[in-house]
Order: sequence, then C-alpha cells, then structure tokens
Amino acid sequence: MTKTFVKEFFVSIQGEGPYVGFKQLFIRFCKCNLTCKYCDTEFLASTGAKEYSAQELFEAVSALDLTGLHSISLTGGEPLLDTEFLKEFLPMARQLGKIYLETNATLRAQFEEIKDFVDIVSADIKLESATGIKGLNDRHDEFFVACKGKDTYAKIVFDGSITDDEIRDTADLAKKYGLEVVLSPMMIGHKMSVNSDFIAQVHDKYLQHYDRVRVIPQVHKFLGIE
Repeated sequence: MTKTFVKEFFVSIQGEGPYVGFKQLFIRFCKCNLTCKYCDTEFLASTGAKEYSAQELFEAVSALDLTGLHSISLTGGEPLLDTEFLKEFLPMARQLGKIYLETNATLRAQFEEIKDFVDIVSADIKLESATGIKGLNDRHDEFFVACKGKDTYAKIVFDGSITDDEIRDTADLAKKYGLEVVLSPMMIGHKMSVNSDFIAQVHDKYLQHYDRVRVIPQVHKFLGIE
C-alpha cells in the first residue's frame, strides 16, 4: 500500500484554461521537480500536509459535496511525482468524475504509467523568461508525444520579459502537436503583471505563427476563490 502527502483537497471552480468555470474537486500534491520563480505554492510536505493511502484519500474526498462535479483536478506541485500512489488512487477516483491532470509536462515516463486513467491533460509549456529555468522545450516535446489520444491543451504563463524567440519556438511546438494554447498573464497577487495592451501584442505575435491560441487569465483570482 502506497502513501503520499497531500497538501489539501477542496471543491471549487476551475479558473484556468478552456475548462474555466467548471466545478472541480482539486487535490493538491506536495512534490515538484522544478522551481519556477513565479510559483506561489508551498510544497513542503511537513508544513500543513497530511499523509494518505489511496483508499483513505478516496474516502475523504468522497465525503465532500460533489453534486454536479465535472472532473477531479490533480494539481500541485507535480502530481506525476506520485505515480505509484496514483496507480492505486485513480481507478477509484474515476468513479467520481473525469481525471484532469495539471502537469509541468516534463515527466513522460511517469505519465505513460497512468495515461489510461487520465481524461484531460493541462500541460504547461515553461518559458525561461518567466520561470528562470533553461532548456525545457525538448522535455515538453517528448511529453506531448505521449499525450496522443488524450484531450490535451498547453498553458503558457508569461510576463513582460517574454521574447520573440520564445513566442516562435513555443508556438511551433504547439503547432507540431495540434495543441490548443492558453496564454496566462503572470499574476502578482490578484493583479496581472502586464497591462492589456501588452497582452494583446503578445497574443498577436503568437497568432502570426499559430491560430489556436487564446488568452485566459487566472479567473479564480479575480473571483476571490481558491
């Protein structure tokens, strides 16, 4: 029996991407293999997290009001670092709703182990200018190969330092796999880090390379919900 630390779980409204506005059960895992400079989540398992077996977590989330639930969002952190746990948990969780995986799209092998249990993939394409991390495009490329046959979209968080080369390269990557792209302006608290004119300029630059690109900010922050 595998156990893992879960930071929190709660029912709320999805505030990002093409499924914005749907009721979801969010399960936040603690671990992450990246350290993005804009990250606003505390991952230390020893701070406010609780250890669960798959059965214990399933029983705990089943006790919530799941009326009208669209899907179960596995978020974090990076849920794919808990693959062994997910192999036990997801067959049970699928009784409650579709499985919606939020991932940094760098762990192809781990994803392939649970792919059959996942319905929707929300995959980040990480920009060096926003994250401070170099050289992730090749790992994203490998990950998207494994996403074939799954409902997958790419999310790109950006700020005022995004470059034209990054726009071209990430647009080309998304186009290669036919992915819908959601541009998400980086937030500082509950405010966007860039103004609407800059957002429109970035969007237009993307559209010069690829037409399946739209802008969706973090709506839950405007609504004041989790």
